[in-house]
Amino acid sequence: MFRDQPSKLDTAISLSVGLICISFAAIMIRLTLSPAVTVAAWRMAIAAMILLPTLLRRRGPPIDRSHFFFSLLSGFFLALHFSFWIASLRYTTVASSVVLVSTSPLFVGLFSVGLGERPTRALWEGIVLSTVGAVMIGWRDFTIGGKAFWGDVLALLGAAMAAAYLLMGRRVRRELGLLPYITLSYTTAALLLLVYLGLFFQGSFFPTKSDWPWLLLLALGPQLLGHTSLNWALKFLPAAMVALVTLGEPVLSSLWAFLIFGEGIRVLQGIGIGLVLFGITRGLGSDKALG
Repeated sequence: MFRDQPSKLDTAISLSVGLICISFAAIMIRLTLSPAVTVAAWRMAIAAMILLPTLLRRRGPPIDRSHFFFSLLSGFFLALHFSFWIASLRYTTVASSVVLVSTSPLFVGLFSVGLGERPTRALWEGIVLSTVGAVMIGWRDFTIGGKAFWGDVLALLGAAMAAAYLLMGRRVRRELGLLPYITLSYTTAALLLLVYLGLFFQGSFFPTKSDWPWLLLLALGPQLLGHTSLNWALKFLPAAMVALVTLGEPVLSSLWAFLIFGEGIRVLQGIGIGLVLFGITRGLGSDKALG
């Protein structure tokens, strides 16, 4: 798809494709009827089944033990991310859920030092501005107590797990190819979620028939196109920069929610959208941001 040494245009395309695709995930999930963990498990399982045959035919040197371990660990965090985030959509609105789960760049920025990648001042400014804007987008939905509050807590836990997933990905992708990494990560997440389903949700192991088209679209779009495009970029960009781009998700998801569900965009949300876009531009505006 791209050259080994990508240009700024290559990287921008990859990030844009990833952002657009993942922004549709919340909408598709809202249209499913199965339990949250069922949706997460089969989304990942379909993606893994598509990837595994290609990896099994792969010719090349064996995967290093360290890369293998951290790829599996990445899948573990990805499984937790989806479990927490998709569950949150049952309790709170699309805007509130996506806003809180998109605060993962704050966690990534704090812990990127462990990878030897201290975020620049411009990147921190972008992360903070975009996070404030994201909070403004979903501000009306934040409540203290009740189902919405529980949904917000779940979404925040999803953000922390997403940060860990990105940090593991950055550690591995600097040396390991895209196909083995995403196949190991996605398959691990799928297996963990399916085991969890079998142990605790036996009556809901399989999704309802009407959900299969949405699950296929979730696997092909947000997962295989969206997440994979972002994972491709992790080889060339710090995890904090890739995470910053994901803060555009509440902007696009709010737009889709307005068009599909009639969830209106208010003045405060409009200001928040502007801040998110400005923050992303600020964070990616440095010379090292895109290639």
